[in-house]
Amino acid sequence: MSNEYHHVLVAVDLTKDSHRVLERAIPIARRNNAKLSVIHTLEPLGFAYGGDIPMDLTSIQDQLDEHAKSRLAEVADPHDVPREDQHVVVGMPDTEIHRFSKENDVDLIVVGSHGRHGFALLLGSTSTGVLHGAECDVLAVRVGKEGEETAE
Repeated sequence: MSNEYHHVLVAVDLTKDSHRVLERAIPIARRNNAKLSVIHTLEPLGFAYGGDIPMDLTSIQDQLDEHAKSRLAEVADPHDVPREDQHVVVGMPDTEIHRFSKENDVDLIVVGSHGRHGFALLLGSTSTGVLHGAECDVLAVRVGKEGEETAE
């Protein structure tokens, strides 16, 4: 049996749904004997405030980065993902996921999707942005509230 995937990247938003997304990716990585990486993207504070705040936000951004690394470890450590394969990056999520994928020879990206109705409602979402710019396969894992009904 040839291995279809060699490097699986799981993009998480650090919500409770992150565990579900990771749990879907782990068996795929194991079946293919593939490397598993987990990534979370922080939006730069300058984007959020449009540069309207006349102060240095570096220390606040650093604190957010450390908090995100801690939260990512809470998601990834129970699944035995080594710390060196846990990545927190700053930037726009779809852009950073594509950049990481290209630089690290990722051949499968796994993301969560809320499965809203109609393609138009998905436009602008992270999962759609990742799908449209990816140079590899993308698996969108349907997430939402536990027990929530979703239409196909």
